[in-house]
Amino acid sequence: MSVVRWQQRKSRLSALINQTGGLSVGAAVTQARANLDVLSARSREIVSERIAALIAMPAPSPGDPNAAALRLQAYELAGAVIDAAGPFELDDLCTAAAGLCDLIDAAPEGEPFDWRIVTVHTQAMQLLLSLPAHEHQARALVLENLKLVLKKKIPLFLDEA
Repeated sequence: MSVVRWQQRKSRLSALINQTGGLSVGAAVTQARANLDVLSARSREIVSERIAALIAMPAPSPGDPNAAALRLQAYELAGAVIDAAGPFELDDLCTAAAGLCDLIDAAPEGEPFDWRIVTVHTQAMQLLLSLPAHEHQARALVLENLKLVLKKKIPLFLDEA
């Protein structure tokens, strides 16, 4: 009969983790916040640029062969708002941009897209960006009205959420 013997080896990683030194969690979090604070202004610039690009987009006319491309461009710009605003806890902007993405994504192919949706969401994002951080009630009201647009255009979407 054979006996299997298992010799457990210590990994270098476990040895490094168990050594003293390095940063405490609190110091690491403080350092990470300081690094993010430096980038916060640039994030707002990017969000503002993407919103301006959305505002500048022309509404496609009926039968416009570029309508699908414009919808895709609006979707990408709204996604860029989420990417730039997300790490900086600009959750209301992310919610508005995500709602626009959901509405564009849910629009049936081959049917005309109601471009007013892009206009309303873009203006709402612009308003949210300009509101002071302490204006919680105004922000909630803007988001509640955007939710009504979602409910109107995609009723099943909000029933599931």
